[in-house]
Amino acid sequence: MCLAISAKYGDIPSVDILVWSELPTGAGLGSSAAYAVCLAAALLMVCGAISCPLQEGESTARWTEEELTLINSWAFQGERVIHGNPSGVDNAVGTWGGALRYQAGKITPLKRVPTLRILLTNTKVPRSTKVLVAGVKEKIVKFPAIMNPVLDSINAISQECQSVLEEMPANPSPEYYPVLEEFFDINQHHLNVLGVGHPSLDRLCQVTASHGLHSKLTGAGGGGCAITLLPPDTSALAVEAAKQDLCACGFECWETKIGAPGVTLHSLSSLKAQVLHGLSQS
Repeated sequence: MCLAISAKYGDIPSVDILVWSELPTGAGLGSSAAYAVCLAAALLMVCGAISCPLQEGESTARWTEEELTLINSWAFQGERVIHGNPSGVDNAVGTWGGALRYQAGKITPLKRVPTLRILLTNTKVPRSTKVLVAGVKEKIVKFPAIMNPVLDSINAISQECQSVLEEMPANPSPEYYPVLEEFFDINQHHLNVLGVGHPSLDRLCQVTASHGLHSKLTGAGGGGCAITLLPPDTSALAVEAAKQDLCACGFECWETKIGAPGVTLHSLSSLKAQVLHGLSQS
């Protein structure tokens, strides 16, 4: 990426690049895309292909839509090096943030997305996105009459889920959550049929189900991570009990929320102490 950007936009000055991340690698959390997006933004900025949007006195700033589009295109090239034939979803989310719809190669930002609490669990089972994607493709080629209807059903789940998510901000009714939980369950079964499940993910779903919670894998599957929906009426005790049981399985858990800003330029003074410490140790 460094050589390609330098060749297209002019020489990149001599730089030291330090990378610090809380995201575990190979877990389906888009760590490679986050890296590619940040690297693309940094290289494009130092060579002058995009501006430095941070003004004096500001703690953070973001680039224009045109500049974000350029960042995203180079980040996608980085993802291709890492994964072979990625969808482009991870780098697009990393660039623009929020939530996106991906269909037939077209990526569309969702305008209204509710804040949803989730439990993010890492099974710590490593896997290769490239290998898993190739396995799904092989199964579709081998059994098209069986696998294509499964893909059609997954598409229908995505469309129904989008409709629900876009309705929720204007009408935050608790009745939406059982519907989302059913979508989680059906989708997880379909992903197992596609061959991207794993015994660790099955165990995770069983553990959370014992606490009345619903989970599904996220990312490529084959291990990696899963998300568990936490409806508003979920008690703190129930969440803590589920986390303890998951940790007892050797998993790692975080409670978080969906949606976040995309790639952002930060002033040094705005960085958290732990980030500064991590960078200083590099």
